[in-house]
Amino acid sequence: MRTRRSSATLFTTVALAATALTATSLRAQKMALASPDDVARIATLPTVRASFAAIEKDNAWTLDQQLSLCQIPAPPFKEVKRGEAFRDRLIALGVQHVHVDKTGNVIGEIVGSRPGPTVMLSGHLDSVFPEGTNVTVKREGTKFSAPGIYDDCRGLAAVLSTARQVITNKVPFAGRLLVVGTVGEEGPGNLRGVRAIFSSTLKDSIDAFISVDGVGFNITNGAVGSNRYRVSYVGPGGHSYSAFGMPNPIHAMGRAIAKIADLQATTNPKVTFNVGVVSGGTSVNSISDKGVMEIDLRSESAAALAAIDAKLQRALRAALAEERARWPLSKVPLDITIDTIGLRPAGRTAETSPIIRVALAASKTMQLVSALTGNSTDANIAIGMGIPAMTIDGGGKGHGAHSLGEWYDDGTDGYKGPQWVLLITLGLLGVK
Repeated sequence: MRTRRSSATLFTTVALAATALTATSLRAQKMALASPDDVARIATLPTVRASFAAIEKDNAWTLDQQLSLCQIPAPPFKEVKRGEAFRDRLIALGVQHVHVDKTGNVIGEIVGSRPGPTVMLSGHLDSVFPEGTNVTVKREGTKFSAPGIYDDCRGLAAVLSTARQVITNKVPFAGRLLVVGTVGEEGPGNLRGVRAIFSSTLKDSIDAFISVDGVGFNITNGAVGSNRYRVSYVGPGGHSYSAFGMPNPIHAMGRAIAKIADLQATTNPKVTFNVGVVSGGTSVNSISDKGVMEIDLRSESAAALAAIDAKLQRALRAALAEERARWPLSKVPLDITIDTIGLRPAGRTAETSPIIRVALAASKTMQLVSALTGNSTDANIAIGMGIPAMTIDGGGKGHGAHSLGEWYDDGTDGYKGPQWVLLITLGLLGVK
């Protein structure tokens, strides 16, 4: 039996916990500058009112950013072209020091009028759809349909809109605003973009992280962690008749799947498990030499995730032992390989955190209804490190994320999404 761990295991629970304590203490004073009581006042300032008016008036511009970026394919690990387009748009807006890091993230900055915190505002460049997917946008009134139209082209458009208004209206904010397009947010990417950012020299300067991802006005402060594995049961294989009596890798996999299906998971905290992909075999009359499955475990609780992971590991090994025992006279070997294909840390930004209080205050100021939710997003990495972080929606309505039928509806007030993103960002930075 072999267990292989990817480089993602650097983000272990113990290391994250230690980092979180240090990060939280270092950032506490700066984030205290972002008072929710100031959000309503910020919304009344002339430059902010002008920015709000411009976002509403130029809503067609924001939509154009969303639709045109969506029509640039960005399959997993092939986000370069969309990244180049996003980079060029940041430069055109006047964002400073725009560059593409070695992982493919597009990073730029806008420097405020006085010292203050550093806030990172990001959307993700990648989609879940494979190369060759038709990403042409179809329009019916205010409804737009295309793979990735809101996940996360809406987020990218909101980031561009915020940068545009801060620069155009010369909003006198404090500190530094980093505007970013990340790679690798979706499943196979395993958050590789934000992992790289928070492994770089930038990590110690980021006081708050905001990811814009989704539609509506909800706030994701719960980081749903995940452990993902590719499990292979391996043997020599043979003819289904003449070689009958040897351990069968696919049968072993079947035993494992049955055991996984019988796992007991908690509901509070919520824990989930899933066998999402199975493969193996060459013909109906062959004993396969391999049975392979991919497994996803999730929870917002690091402890609960570790507990279900331990149960999974026992189930996988028990299935191997049972298949071997089924054929006691066989000298044919049967082994198991467990490869880690994804690790996302679990955690939570407290409701009492300044970043969440500011987001809720912005909703109240704009008379929006916002719920606190849990999900797996780019914010997981920052939350796992104890950095104040959240993912917020970009306004509008939508349905069918990760499906070919994905759609976004801007309705009559889609412009409120970028306004909300802007107000939250300024609330964290502080405006004179």
